[in-house]
Amino acid sequence: MEIDPLDMGASDWERLKMCHACVIENVKTSMLSRRELFRGAASVGLASAAAGVISARPALAQSTGRVVDLTHAYDGDFPTFDGNPGILYSSQFEHDRDGYKIWELTIYEHTGTHIDAPLHFAADGASVAELDPSSLVCPLCIIDIKSKAADDPNAMLEPEDIEAFVSANGDIPQGACVAMNSGWADKLGTEGYRNDADGNFTFPGFSKAATDMLIEIGAGSIGVDTLSLDPGNSADFAVHYSWLPSGHFGIENLANLDALPVSGATLFVGAPKHKQGTGGPARVMAVI
Repeated sequence: MEIDPLDMGASDWERLKMCHACVIENVKTSMLSRRELFRGAASVGLASAAAGVISARPALAQSTGRVVDLTHAYDGDFPTFDGNPGILYSSQFEHDRDGYKIWELTIYEHTGTHIDAPLHFAADGASVAELDPSSLVCPLCIIDIKSKAADDPNAMLEPEDIEAFVSANGDIPQGACVAMNSGWADKLGTEGYRNDADGNFTFPGFSKAATDMLIEIGAGSIGVDTLSLDPGNSADFAVHYSWLPSGHFGIENLANLDALPVSGATLFVGAPKHKQGTGGPARVMAVI
């Protein structure tokens, strides 16, 4: 029944206002319900996405925000395997002449703190540009062999060192980088970083038996605080010829491993991305 506003009394106006209030309240309730529905759906979506990230990277560090640089600054004096300068500078533009500064750099791939890609020792291996980016962000496990290296400058990280680490710290996470800490970085700046008194290559490295074990347990990469993945007295580069062709990469000349816990950090490898690259200088950092 229609009501003529001109014929409405006070009681009719009150009933009409109450009716309008009910309608408005119903609309508000409906809108809030829809908002809660959407908010809930969004929360579920975000939770699902977060769960996906967590399940994909279960062992990444719960970061406190502390960053440790594992990269040596290097120039033409940094020790290299062949003894030649790993980087050469040629000035192309000068501040006083041109208003800005640019160097032309000649860089050898395997110098300074650098990455070895599979292509380095396998003709059909992945180049540094083809590495899976997810492999460059990974859990870091550090195995200390400093006492062994103090007695034998060509000491090797062996399977028993891995077993001792696992016994003390738990399993090595899938895709982790396993780094050897021999204390050799402290020798940088001396002849002892590269050679013994007779001029022979002398520095610790991994044994093939150890890297074979790491392949079996699912490690993704290895790192050393020395010039080479193999020890200095290696005659066959057994680790290079087995680890890299298996599709894994290595990092050489790491710094500051003593500044990190042996497990729990996340490694970030800023590898270069030049096509057909067998490796190259990298900015390597860990987050705790």
